[in-house]
Amino acid sequence: MDIASLLPLTTARLSLRLFTPGDADDLYAYQSLPSVARYLYRPAHTRERSEQVAAERAAQTAWRADGDKLALAVCRRDEPGVLGEVSLTLADARAAQAEIGWTLDPGHQGHGYATEAAAALAGFAFDTLGVHRLYARLDVENTGSVRVCERLGMRREAHLVENDLDGDRWGSEYIYAALSADLGSRSGDRARRCLLFVRRPTPASRPGQWNSTRPTRGSGSGP
Repeated sequence: MDIASLLPLTTARLSLRLFTPGDADDLYAYQSLPSVARYLYRPAHTRERSEQVAAERAAQTAWRADGDKLALAVCRRDEPGVLGEVSLTLADARAAQAEIGWTLDPGHQGHGYATEAAAALAGFAFDTLGVHRLYARLDVENTGSVRVCERLGMRREAHLVENDLDGDRWGSEYIYAALSADLGSRSGDRARRCLLFVRRPTPASRPGQWNSTRPTRGSGSGP
């Protein structure tokens, strides 16, 4: 399946669109921050790397094989600038398993954008792409993304203790997941259920706290 013709996705406040090479500056603004990279399986990006990422994501529209990834720029509906990103990775095509992730520029956190964008992408995954199980992986200290998962109605399936070593620091991980049957049978119902969990967000206690799920090792999911 080529997803390009199905985009953008829109919500009350946001547009989720494919990246373009021209988004490199906006990407670099937050991808270069150590506070953002802390919760991801990669170092902070250089300007050159952000340019590469923008170009790569612009071409990622296939959804058929293990490792295929869709990364969408999160923008306000009336403004072209990038607030952050949401992503889906097809972890197992045969079993219809997909990983969801999100990263928000620290300057745009605290407004409920992460939950709103993730809810829209989750509905798209279940209703349009036929995903059976959607899961997220996040650092246990990433309390902002824990709240997003809970607002989406995802359940905590696992707590992996000190399963990752970043330099000399051990990290632990939560795995959250939801089945298509868990969240209703129609997009409208699902969106309403997801957004019932949205309350006025508490500002993040430190920059980068709304950066979510770590790309699965070896899945080809990219940065």
